[in-house]
Amino acid sequence: MWHDDILGTIGGTPLVRVNRLAAHLPGTVLAKLEFFNPGGSVKDRIGISMLEDAEERGALAPGGTIIEGTSGNTGVGLALAAIARGYRCIFTTTDKQSPEKIAILRALGAEVIVCPTAVAAEDPRSYYQVARRLAEETPNSVYLNQYDNPANTVAHVQTTGPELWEGTEGRITHLLVGSGTGGTISGSAAYLKERNPDVRIIGVDPYGSVYWKYFHTGEFDEDEIQPYVTEGVGEDILAGNMNFDLVDDYVRVTDRESMLMTRRLAQEEGMFLGGSCGMAMAGALQWMEANRAAIDDDAVLVVIMPDGGYRSLGKVYNDVWMQEHGFLEADEVLTAGAVVGRRSKRSLVSAPADMTLDDAIASMREHAISQLPVMEGGEVVGSLIEQDILRFLMGDPDARGRLVRDLMGPPFPVVDASSPVHEFAPGLRGEQPAVLVRREDGTFAILTRSDLIAALGA
Repeated sequence: MWHDDILGTIGGTPLVRVNRLAAHLPGTVLAKLEFFNPGGSVKDRIGISMLEDAEERGALAPGGTIIEGTSGNTGVGLALAAIARGYRCIFTTTDKQSPEKIAILRALGAEVIVCPTAVAAEDPRSYYQVARRLAEETPNSVYLNQYDNPANTVAHVQTTGPELWEGTEGRITHLLVGSGTGGTISGSAAYLKERNPDVRIIGVDPYGSVYWKYFHTGEFDEDEIQPYVTEGVGEDILAGNMNFDLVDDYVRVTDRESMLMTRRLAQEEGMFLGGSCGMAMAGALQWMEANRAAIDDDAVLVVIMPDGGYRSLGKVYNDVWMQEHGFLEADEVLTAGAVVGRRSKRSLVSAPADMTLDDAIASMREHAISQLPVMEGGEVVGSLIEQDILRFLMGDPDARGRLVRDLMGPPFPVVDASSPVHEFAPGLRGEQPAVLVRREDGTFAILTRSDLIAALGA
């Protein structure tokens, strides 16, 4: 069996038991892993739904342009649908989104316009307003507006809700899910409550979003709107697809709780997920703890995990980014010595200053390295870098016979093993190729840019 195009693989994502994180709680906790969709997120479901709706309404003619404001995942779903159906895409997004998400959109052929996060929704610079303006200026285009487009909710009534019901054989008692546009929570809830009105729907919101307070008080409080880094959830508007009448309770979670839980999901459950998944799970566990008395052993609680972790490598799985945002405790701060310890225990390869360049090149080849510290009397006095050696040889073929001391560059910076990585990582991200790490016993280890990337996902 095969599919006619990539869109045929959307849906049918698995339910997986959450074991360690929920071991202390009654009931069965399941994660619905939406990264199994071809575009890597739950938003693949609404991409084709909104596109087909636009076609049926006559809002989009062949060869037209799809315009949307997106945190990244909806754009990917729309881009896949557009490729299959022959449309162009222009997406607006915010500057808090990960570079990986923007890169994926561009890789799929979309034009991406990055807008500021810290502006009001009504501001002409916001990604909402820029998308609307582009739709007005672009012939044969449609602004799909996932926030207010009913086809968003319909996608989940038709696919996610039935999958939750059938995947649990009708035993689902609670659905816990983050919400942004409102389509996932509202569509899934509509289907599940039609099958069983007693299914409880719990929303999870980040601090800085308006939903939690609006649910509990009915007040849209602009003072609640604050910057937060968790992507793809929460809102500074009331999205048209967000049906609060279908929600039974709401909890909220800090960015720090979200990021740390995302890491725990990977390390303790083997679920490599994005930050909004950590938020959903942190909120779900918080709600279950507070309502333990209302949960029995027969309860089946499902947490929707919107996307996978590859788009978060530069953020939640990057120790430097986590430190910079205050999400790691002081005793969790990553040090140079810890990063060196994650690598193979290779000895430092160095060159004495009185070695010939030819012998230094042979040593670099033997050890498959591209940079070499130069040592004299136990001290670091210089460096040899592959690119510089190449330049020497192109300018002077006889340079091989010269001494290293006559050709070496400045020494690599030396840091103590206890030095926090975030203090020197910016240099390694730039032009600086390496630092030397001085261990407590006085010996050295080299830490290269590639070592840092491998250790941190930077």
